[in-house]
Parts: sequence; structure tokens; C-alpha cells
Amino acid sequence: MKIELSFYNDTNEKNFSKRYFFNIAKTIFQHLNLDDYFIFEVNLVSLDQIHQINKQYRKIDRPTDVISFAFEDYFEGENKIIHSNSLPRDLGEIFICVDKCKAQAEEFAHSVDREMAFLFTHGILHLLGYNHIKKEDEVIMFKVQDEIMDILGL
Repeated sequence: MKIELSFYNDTNEKNFSKRYFFNIAKTIFQHLNLDDYFIFEVNLVSLDQIHQINKQYRKIDRPTDVISFAFEDYFEGENKIIHSNSLPRDLGEIFICVDKCKAQAEEFAHSVDREMAFLFTHGILHLLGYNHIKKEDEVIMFKVQDEIMDILGL
């Protein structure tokens, strides 16, 4: 497995690094038995930035916690990875709002580290084709998400 991760931090948050996300991604890909060459981008953004992204690309006029833009094609409603066997796999981009992450950590009474890992894991699973639009897909995605959080000890 090879991981090429681009990391951008447009906030004052200093507790999360490229290495942090790389290690979680490695755990995710290993758990899913994926041994490809993956390329993706992680962006830590402010409340205003995520609000603008959500409004522009999803037509939802409010901030959110995480947004993923997957670059691969998937069959609607299926949690299966559909791609050509050519390498590398450019999965896409993840935008995580640090302000929402901190607020949710407080709301759910757990650490910011746990919430950031959760949001990132959720984002990666979306890049890999998982979704939670239909209840049956949600059950599958959230089960995998919980398994990964357990492996991470969070």
C-alpha cells in the first residue's frame, strides 16, 4: 500500500498534522484489506469556509462538520469500490471544520482527537464509496466506521 496525502491547514489549529491523518488512513485501508496506491487531500477549515463550501457545492446554506468530494465513480446505493485497476487511485478531497469538530467533541463529551478521527474516518469512507443515504447503506457504513474507531482505540 502506498499513501500520498496532501494536507492543508487554513486554521490556527496546531494539534493535527499530516502524519496524524496518514496513520488513520493506513489503519482504514488495512482494515478494509485495500492495498492500492491512494492519493487524497485533507483540508482543515474554519466555520466560514465550510459554510461557503457547503452552500456552493451542496446548496445547503449552513456550516457542517465534514464534506468529502470523491473523484471515483460509484453505482448509486452500493457500498462497493468501483474503479479501474490503474494506479494510483485519486480518491478526492476531505474538508473538516475544526470549529465544528471542537464543538461536537464538547457536545458528545469526548476528546477533540476522537472527534477529529471520527470525522476523518467518515470522510475517507465517503471517498471510498460508502454512503448513508439509504438505511441499509447507513448500517453498513456506520458498522465499518465503528470497527475502525475501535481499532484506533477511540
